[in-house]
This record gives sequence, C-alpha cells and structure tokens, in this order.
Amino acid sequence: MTGQVRTVDGRVAGRRGQATRQKLLDCLSEMLSSSPYRDVKVIDVARKAGTSPATFYQYFPDVEGAVLEIAEQMAAEGAGLTDVLAERSWVGKSGWLAAQELVDGFLDFWRKNDAILRVVDLGAAEGDKRFYKIRMKILNSVTNSLTDTVKDLQSKGKVDKDVSPAAMAGSLVAMLAAVASHQKGFQSWGVKQAELKPNLALLVHLGITGKKPTK
Repeated sequence: MTGQVRTVDGRVAGRRGQATRQKLLDCLSEMLSSSPYRDVKVIDVARKAGTSPATFYQYFPDVEGAVLEIAEQMAAEGAGLTDVLAERSWVGKSGWLAAQELVDGFLDFWRKNDAILRVVDLGAAEGDKRFYKIRMKILNSVTNSLTDTVKDLQSKGKVDKDVSPAAMAGSLVAMLAAVASHQKGFQSWGVKQAELKPNLALLVHLGITGKKPTK
C-alpha cells in the first residue's frame, strides 16, 4: 500500500513507483526460472521490465537485494504450510489425510517457487545468514507445529515417551524439503509423481504416530 514502500534513499514510493518496483520483481522472478542466478544482471532485469538500470537502483541496491525481497515474500507464503495442520487429529483416518495434505503442500510449494528456492538454498549453503534465516523461516513453522502434534500424542499415550518431538519433527521436515527440491530427480529413478506422494505421506504418518495409517 502507498506509504509502506520506500526507495533506496528513503523516499515513499507512490502507486506508480510501487507498480514499477513490483514489475521489476516479477521480471526478476521470471528470469531466475530460466537463467542461473549469477548470470542475471541489473541491465537485463530493467530491460525486461521496460525501464532503466537507474530506475532499478531506486528500489534495490543490487540484484541480490531484489532476490532477498522475493524470497521474503515467498517465506511469508510458506508459513501457510501449517494451515493443513491446524487443529487436526492424527488419530485414525484423519491422520492419514493430514499426512497426505502436508506432503501435497510441500511438493506444490516447492514446485511453484522452485527457482527462488534454489537461490535461497545456494545462499544458505554458502553461509549467507540472510538466506539461511529465510530458509529456516519456511521450515520452522511446520517443524514447530509437528513438534506440538507429537507432544500432544505423547500426552495422550499414543506415542512412545522415548521419542523426541523436536528431533522427529525436524527430521521429517528436513526430509520433506529435500524430497520436494529433488522431485525431478525421482523421475530418473523411475519413480512417478503419483507414487512419490503416498510413499512420502506414509513416512510422515509413521514418524508422527509410530503406526501404519488407517486408510
């Protein structure tokens, strides 16, 4: 909204300025889908958006700054992955349904944001704390929710007390993220997408409940 977006030098951007800024981000996102991150230049983004490099620099210090902006927006959307877990029961058939919906959410989110997630993973792997924090922002919300789920099942005597809720939840979320980012690779192993989802959901269900799902 007007008044909430500022230029690099601190001036408030008007509606046209905000529209230009968003167009630059949209064009950058599109370019990241087809070009290596390191190859994307300011002049190319500006040209694609129908504006000048000088205009780009009004809103972002460099390409990396714009990428971080896109990544922050994506991370905010990623927090929605916990919606499928809200007030859900993991007992009986509802547990199997929750596991399937969580897997669907992860795979779809990664597919939708594949290009920017690759950049985030690269930055995090190289030790850039800004990208690491964004990656953890996406994963933490789901990990915390699953941790609470395991604790709740333990309190009801449905999960062994020896299970560490945080360790189990963190392991499952790390597995989901790794599988989601490797979806195309499974095809080279002869695994179809239709086969991937139920088997991944089975692992999630076993991890959370310690039992085979009731289908």
